[in-house]
Amino acid sequence: MTTDLASTPTDSGDFRLPLDVKPTHYDVTIKTDLENSIFEGVVKIDLDVKNETSTIVFNSADLKLNDAALYSDQLKIKQVDPSPSFDDKAERCILSFSTPVPAGSKATLSVGFSGELTGAMMGYYKSSFEQDGTKKYYTLTQFEPTAARRAFPCWDEPLLKATFAVTMISHPDTVNLSNMPITSEEIYQPQTTKVEDPSLEALFSALTTQDSPEAQWKISKFQTTPPMSTYLVAYANGRFAHLESSYKSPLSGKTRPLRIYSTPDVIHQAQYALDIKAKVLPVYEEIFDIEYPLPKLDTLVAHDFDAGAMENWGLITGRTSAFLLDPKTADVAAKKRVTAFQSHEVAHMWFGDITTMEWWDYLYLNEGFATLMGEVIIVVLNDALDLDAKLSSHPIEVHCPDANQINQIFDSLSYAKAGSVLRMLSNFVGEERFLKGVSIYLKKHLYGNTVTKDLWQGISESTGVDVPRIMDNWISKASMTIGFPVITVTEGEKWYPFNIDKSVVLDTREKTLAIDTSKPFKLNAGTYGVYRVLYSDERFAAIAKEAAKGDTVFSLNDRIGLVHDIMTLSKAGFCKVSSALTIVDILHDEKEFLVWDSIARNITTLVSTWWEHEVIVNDLNVFRRELFAPIVKRLGYEYSPSESVDISQLRTRAIGQAAVAGDPAVVEELKTWFAEYMRTQDDSAIPGDLFRTTILTAVKHGGREEYEFAKALYENPTTPPSRSISAIVAMCVSQDEACIEDTYTYIMSKARTQDIIYFINGFQTNFRTRRSCAQFFQDNYVELAKRFEGNFSFKYIVSATFENLTKEEDYQRTVDFFKDKDISRYNLALSQTLESLRASRAWIERSTTDIAEWLGKWKGDR
Repeated sequence: MTTDLASTPTDSGDFRLPLDVKPTHYDVTIKTDLENSIFEGVVKIDLDVKNETSTIVFNSADLKLNDAALYSDQLKIKQVDPSPSFDDKAERCILSFSTPVPAGSKATLSVGFSGELTGAMMGYYKSSFEQDGTKKYYTLTQFEPTAARRAFPCWDEPLLKATFAVTMISHPDTVNLSNMPITSEEIYQPQTTKVEDPSLEALFSALTTQDSPEAQWKISKFQTTPPMSTYLVAYANGRFAHLESSYKSPLSGKTRPLRIYSTPDVIHQAQYALDIKAKVLPVYEEIFDIEYPLPKLDTLVAHDFDAGAMENWGLITGRTSAFLLDPKTADVAAKKRVTAFQSHEVAHMWFGDITTMEWWDYLYLNEGFATLMGEVIIVVLNDALDLDAKLSSHPIEVHCPDANQINQIFDSLSYAKAGSVLRMLSNFVGEERFLKGVSIYLKKHLYGNTVTKDLWQGISESTGVDVPRIMDNWISKASMTIGFPVITVTEGEKWYPFNIDKSVVLDTREKTLAIDTSKPFKLNAGTYGVYRVLYSDERFAAIAKEAAKGDTVFSLNDRIGLVHDIMTLSKAGFCKVSSALTIVDILHDEKEFLVWDSIARNITTLVSTWWEHEVIVNDLNVFRRELFAPIVKRLGYEYSPSESVDISQLRTRAIGQAAVAGDPAVVEELKTWFAEYMRTQDDSAIPGDLFRTTILTAVKHGGREEYEFAKALYENPTTPPSRSISAIVAMCVSQDEACIEDTYTYIMSKARTQDIIYFINGFQTNFRTRRSCAQFFQDNYVELAKRFEGNFSFKYIVSATFENLTKEEDYQRTVDFFKDKDISRYNLALSQTLESLRASRAWIERSTTDIAEWLGKWKGDR
């Protein structure tokens, strides 16, 4: 049931708006002036008056407001507040009127507004691209979580849904986009264009009407939306090109148009994302038994975008790396990335858009489900558990009183862990019954807002299971949901190998299970459970020997989970790293890519943690070469269209690991390829899946010439996003000090703000630059903080910069640096980073001798 607005209390921290009035409809008119980087407009908001009031409070930030007027239908009077007051901290405007509007009546608020189009990547902002050597601009919105108020005055909370009718005013040679289709479009002519609303007269009368196109203005009116939250409203203006497709609804037979928009120079890279959208929409309709409700679904690809992508209803937006790829050269990783992004955002059309969380506490109801439907796999589960291992973790459902906190919970716990916990529940109750419950949940709350209990009720109804009893500990109870559970297996005299039924629920601190002694055993069958399992060293090794036999005993997911479990438990101090290395060694004949991917990730973690212990790093790289070089020899360097995706990915991973471990033959082969590419400008000899490894290897083992070539590739506006990111990372792995210094200068002077995270991550892969990267951040903190003001991604910059430092003095310097900083926007990320530093240092102190001894014995036994 949708929450009753009139009875909902305001937040104790007073960050929730008073509910004396509720918006029901917005008429938003926006004029976009690209040439002067400004926008202006008028919003008319229909209000239901819940309680008698003479004060109207709404959200507004970074806007100039004018002509605020309130008309009461019942009183038949229009009142004006000539001097509104503002609460900058709460981002509110307060209007006061002499005559109260009565409870139960209706009123209309009209407010004029204007603002600057900046590159802030939030609110209504501008993005740039190069065309024929000239920088050009277009505009788009990014409102989630609390930036709609930066584009027009509104009640900017997810619970306060309303309908929206958008009108855009722009130059005729530009394209206007919004959530809904255009109903009418005309060139403004004072003699023929009807302006029936007096509040719009000033805006329209200022429009020029000369014959030249650059002086004319176009008016685009869009259909009214269904009820929706402000953070999902979207519009954009620019000289866009598009590709078009459609899909046929399996529920109604209706055909809906699908488009993807971008700037003309890169539109040819958008076909794959459009195809994915057309494929997943009918699948989601059948799963949820709910038809996609809007007349169209567009995607807009942006060159400057803070998050990865955004699920605006009817107008998905996102960065180039989320949606663009060159079909001729794209690697499997790029295709998987685009598939995951597009699938995730389309899933949001149901989870988040049709049915929306009541408040940001319940963000996981949006992101967890979209992750589950869009891309949840075992690797995502392990990303979530890695973060959840920290004491500074948070429950999946987390209290969010203010905007600073809201931005911080868009992390792996709201996405990956939430999706993984839901996946665990699906496995327990059965996927078909789980999805039936999800459909019940959605249908009961169409166009409404929800909290956790609403979801549990739907799944309980379809399954007969007391879902709240099982799931509350996983979702909302801090004592249980911060950190990951560890199940410790103790074997007594009667404990023998067994296979466990998935219906068993561990609802007590200890449980003794009846065992089938004829079979091998592993708890958490299929690795569906969001927990780790600790065995004795001997049992771990015995399970690994059975796992090495392939699918005959343990499934692929079991083998992946085994590798991740023991490595994570060793980091937490529950077992030795040597036990993990023993398991990896036992699995050296494994054939499946995902198991090797798990092995590669975990060995990379070891090398990255012990990066200042030269002997251990060298020995780990010898071990890594012994594991991966035989795979390179077996699979070779050539890709075939007829081979499986898994074989292609395994080859890519093996060559990448052999290269980073310094295998001479692999390094020389990749350097030869890149030298030919530099000489001929023809990259056709480099397989698309190996481009990243090739350019990184060539620049790392090369000099200024290779570095400059990578930089030029990044600066070329037509370079596909995946290759552009590879070029960034390549610039950062150079071993030449002059090149490294040039890169630091380049970041602050020429790099796009959205790309800075790629540079920081690149420096973390170069052991020579980890400390200088931290110093770079500190030296440029003021400017960096300003460039990322209000954005999601600054917390990632903070974490990436410091999380790989391992010495006590590193920790203390980091703490001292942030002592006098306003960390309210990233305090959670900083706490997690500091905890990572402590955990890494403890792990090094505890396990250095253990690793060294195991590697020494392994080398002796070779």
